[in-house]
Amino acid sequence: MELKEVKAVYFVGAGGIGMSAIARYFLHAGMVVGGYDKTPSELTRQLEKEGVLIHYEEDVDAIPQACRNPKNTLVVYTPAIPSDHKELVFFRENGFEIQKRAQVLGTLTRAHKGLCVAGTHGKTSTSTMCAHIMHQSHVDCNAFLGGISKNYGTNYILSSSDYVVIEADEFDRSFHWLRPWMTVITATDPDHLDIYGTKEAYLESFRHYTTLIQPGGALIIHKDLEMQPDVQDGVRIYEYSLDKGDFHAENIQIENGEITFDFISPVENIPGVTLGQPVPINIENGVAAMAMAQLNGCDAEELRYGMKTYGGVDRRFDFKIKNDRHVFLSDYAHHPKEIYQSAKSMRELYKNRKITAIFQPHLYTRTRDFYREFAEALSQLDEVILTEIYPAREQPIEGVTSKLIYDNLAEGVRKSMISKKDVLSLVRDRDFDVLIVLGAGDLDNDVPAIAQIIKDKE
Repeated sequence: MELKEVKAVYFVGAGGIGMSAIARYFLHAGMVVGGYDKTPSELTRQLEKEGVLIHYEEDVDAIPQACRNPKNTLVVYTPAIPSDHKELVFFRENGFEIQKRAQVLGTLTRAHKGLCVAGTHGKTSTSTMCAHIMHQSHVDCNAFLGGISKNYGTNYILSSSDYVVIEADEFDRSFHWLRPWMTVITATDPDHLDIYGTKEAYLESFRHYTTLIQPGGALIIHKDLEMQPDVQDGVRIYEYSLDKGDFHAENIQIENGEITFDFISPVENIPGVTLGQPVPINIENGVAAMAMAQLNGCDAEELRYGMKTYGGVDRRFDFKIKNDRHVFLSDYAHHPKEIYQSAKSMRELYKNRKITAIFQPHLYTRTRDFYREFAEALSQLDEVILTEIYPAREQPIEGVTSKLIYDNLAEGVRKSMISKKDVLSLVRDRDFDVLIVLGAGDLDNDVPAIAQIIKDKE
């Protein structure tokens, strides 16, 4: 089905961060948009206000009438939805066009110049940074992001530009549907081994992704990754990192909560770049974002202004309180390398303060595969409080609990295990200097209440 033939779009899993961005695209295009999600959230409530018809029971009868014609209704689903979901079965048995979210994004990368950001971690911050730089420049862009941009209060940017910035998700090999004009690859540390099985299969998936870059375009790849790219003739390859490669940073200054650096580039060096969200890990993310924006026509002043005015992403190093008495933030970090970078950045920012993390592990398989690495990363901090594992799409695995991480934390780290339901009570009873909530589960729902408890103490 061609997009021009579509009159209604139905999302099975409408409340996912990536799904909601596409829902907004079709809503803006004047189509009827409906969908199902398991749980109401702030995001689904906002979508409903914007006009998306959402319900929360797995019920074929609740599908809006406008979304029941197989000739003009496109059904979009996320791989997290089980194949026996009643509504998905209904659409399948009645001849509807059914596409994964990534297939729809792939179609958009054929209709526009796709600027994609892939990688185990850093892709949300890097893609959101690149989208902001480009959107406020003379080049402009559309964007489908994996997080809510604080600059725009949404995960979706619409414009008449020929460029579209997309977060390329490797889960379930979704990014193989894309046809990037240019792409950044931030990292290839093995993840999603429940899908891939082995590290080799994971790296092979990224190799195949690089074959999909369109001739004339470019690959901007983090230096020293284990994977070997395999691009078509006519695709340029650039390397980047914090301090080495075609694109990198020099003269990095971290003082009084401010970060500045010089951007080194084969196109044009840009001195005195200021990070709008002054977190050390964003220097490297910023180098990649600036590289892609610069290669697509953004000039020096636009790059400098875009970086200075970048406001960050909800749940990515998201400061809620920041003063001399208390610091409180949340971070979506849920892979050991992300946790490591998050903890390292906190140490650099707050050298002489006591840092406590409340960590909700995400997935039984990830905990099973990486519990030692999680423990090593968290051991950079002064105190670690572990909640039970957030299962998401998984069933429990015998013997796999947060205690695996707990038992492997370094000596000298203060540690405890609590139930998620007791987190608010703990925060009321304790006084924290620097507190960070880590994880991709539902603990983030408690962040506003935690912030209020801390503010009340002040």
